[in-house]
Amino acid sequence: MATPIRNVQYHTRMPIKPPIVVTTEWIGGLAFTVQSGAHSIVTDGDGAKGLSPVQLLGAALAGCMATDVALILTRGRQPLQSLTVSLSGRRADHDPHRLLGVEIHFAVVGDVNPAQLDRAVQLSHEKYCSVWHSLREDITLATTTSIAPAA
Repeated sequence: MATPIRNVQYHTRMPIKPPIVVTTEWIGGLAFTVQSGAHSIVTDGDGAKGLSPVQLLGAALAGCMATDVALILTRGRQPLQSLTVSLSGRRADHDPHRLLGVEIHFAVVGDVNPAQLDRAVQLSHEKYCSVWHSLREDITLATTTSIAPAA
């Protein structure tokens, strides 16, 4: 007699992220239109017509970690009302003027548990933020947090 097959649930993995496709088109000076999918922005090496490429890198890092922190806090049922992330990057004095260190501050409004906020930032930094994990390993990252009471 055959043994009945049990309904076994296996741990499923997150879907694989598709590769990114980005096109840049020169529009004069040091400015370029950057297109990816249905979205576009202007980047400018002089910072006159848009964010510079290094500013975009900072925005990508701040945005990535902000997304992680907001997702972790809301999934943890924390009463997040607002999240503002400020990034400051220290650059080398000589070419290629790469980032040497980054400081990021996470300012939260709401009755969020401070330990939960610190853990969300730690998880983003150590595990989830793909932008951070795509950067050179010798760049330092310092984070700070603050919580304001709900209005």
